Amino acid sequence: MSIQINNNVLSKGWKRFTVMHKDRRIASIREDGSCTIYSPKFMPYNLYLETTEENDLDVRLNNRENFYHWCASRVLTLDRKYAKEILNSIGAKQAVTDRERAKIAISYHGLSLTDVYWIKQDHEKVFFSDLSLFRHSLSGAFADVSLNGKSLTVQNTELLAPNEAAGDIGTQGVAPKAWIRKNGCFYLLKDGDERDVKAELLASKIARCFRVESVAYEPSTFEDKPVSRSRIITSEDASLVSMEAVDIYCVNHELDRDAFVLKKDAYAYHMMNLVDYLVGNTDRHWGNWGFLVSNDTNRLEKLYPLMDFNKSFLAYDSIDGARCQTSSRKLSQREAAIEAVCAVGLNQIAEINPEWFEDAAQWQMFCKRLAVVHGESE
Repeated sequence: MSIQINNNVLSKGWKRFTVMHKDRRIASIREDGSCTIYSPKFMPYNLYLETTEENDLDVRLNNRENFYHWCASRVLTLDRKYAKEILNSIGAKQAVTDRERAKIAISYHGLSLTDVYWIKQDHEKVFFSDLSLFRHSLSGAFADVSLNGKSLTVQNTELLAPNEAAGDIGTQGVAPKAWIRKNGCFYLLKDGDERDVKAELLASKIARCFRVESVAYEPSTFEDKPVSRSRIITSEDASLVSMEAVDIYCVNHELDRDAFVLKKDAYAYHMMNLVDYLVGNTDRHWGNWGFLVSNDTNRLEKLYPLMDFNKSFLAYDSIDGARCQTSSRKLSQREAAIEAVCAVGLNQIAEINPEWFEDAAQWQMFCKRLAVVHGESE
């Protein structure tokens, strides 16, 4: 399949869009903000809509803005490297507002490789099986644009093979990245500078020495350039819900986010804080952790495997580390790691090989941090 951008989407007014979960109707929203919710249990965690009387203008305006924001969240962030080139490659302009970004997402049905939601226009006769990125791939050259920032011309886009790569422009983050299909499975390739690639590979090795689920990053190349490679963890059976989405859900349902997370999966939460401290990961923002969801029930199952380690071994010059980003309390990574060991234990299942470290100073700081969580003196 190929992306076809419809530049008339939203620009000349619209009647109704329906949020779909596979082939299940979830909610429909009209241009005036009035909506119908068909399946409340399957609503996206970061989309809040209210049914309302026609004269309730505030609620209808909120519905429309919430819908735009949800659509916009399914488009790449504009701080991502090469964002302009990627948007140009699909015929879209660089967008700033939620409405402009929503226009881009809606034009390709809001598809993503993170979940099975999509957007259907009014009276459109199309099914999930016709569009699913898990079954159909986008242009192979999209990976080239995503990783290397190359511009596509009209001439070479007409010659692209449709069966090699999927350019999921909903993939979040700043580092250049692209989805590659190989032997029927998707792999995420991540570029960045040499330091980031090496850091991700080393941190991934260390994480696998502890009893916690983590994404295995392996060395690979793209056009003779070193990248990290990891296998996709989503499917038509399981989706990811970012902590940003969970936070929105908790706010809208008057829930304490931290307590909610601990109730759902305290073990994985504590182990995440422990591993992040040991490897000096400074990038555990709310888009880099979250829950796995069963697509049969839309229920949060457990925290998804640890991923995104390319900013490890930063703030590695002090024993305390950076501020812990996963808690609403003001904690250092060191304090969060000590809490983790008190709560669930160290759970180390394999020895860490010093030969993995190219930098002796990194190895020494790792040993110091490991001694701290063991309860030994620095």
